[in-house]
Amino acid sequence: MEIVFEHELHPDLKSLEWLVGTWEGDGVGDYPTIEQFRFTQQISFTHIGKPYLIYTSRTWRLDEEFKQREALAMETGFWRVPGGGRNVEVLLSHPTGVQEIYTGEVTFNKVELVTDVVARTETAKEITGGKRLYGLFPAQDGTDDRDLGWVYEMAAMGHPLQVHMSAQLKKAPPQQG
Repeated sequence: MEIVFEHELHPDLKSLEWLVGTWEGDGVGDYPTIEQFRFTQQISFTHIGKPYLIYTSRTWRLDEEFKQREALAMETGFWRVPGGGRNVEVLLSHPTGVQEIYTGEVTFNKVELVTDVVARTETAKEITGGKRLYGLFPAQDGTDDRDLGWVYEMAAMGHPLQVHMSAQLKKAPPQQG
C-alpha cells in the first residue's frame, strides 16, 4: 500500500509552481562524439512541503518507428529558490559519476541555468560545463495547454559548449491514488 501525503508548496517555490507535475514527450540528441538520436523522456517535479523541488528525469531511445527502446539516461536532484526570489540553484546527480550544480534565474515561465560546478569520478565522461533552458510555450495541438520545452547545452570531451539535447514535453494528467 502506497502512503501519499499532501503538502502545500513551500512559499520559496512559488516562482517554480508551473513546473510541478510530470512531463512527457520526445526529443532529439546530438553531439560530435555520437550519432544523432531520438528519445522519449519523462521529467517529474515533486515536493514534500520543504523549500526544494525534487527532480527526476529518465530518457529512452526511440527506434525508427518511434517505439521506446533501451534506457539512455537518468538524473535526479533538487531545485531551490533561496528566499523565494528569482535566483535558482539546481543540484543534479547522474549514475555515470557526474555531479552538477547549476545557478540561474527564473522569470515568468522560464528558467535559465548555467553550471557553477561540475564534479566527476575518475571513470566518468569528461564534462566541463553546461547550460539549460526550461520554458513553457503554447501547445501545438490546438488546445489551450502549455508544453514544456527544454534545451541542454554541454561542453565535454574537448568540445566547446553546444546543444546536446532538446525536447518538447506535455504535462501528464495527475495519477489517481
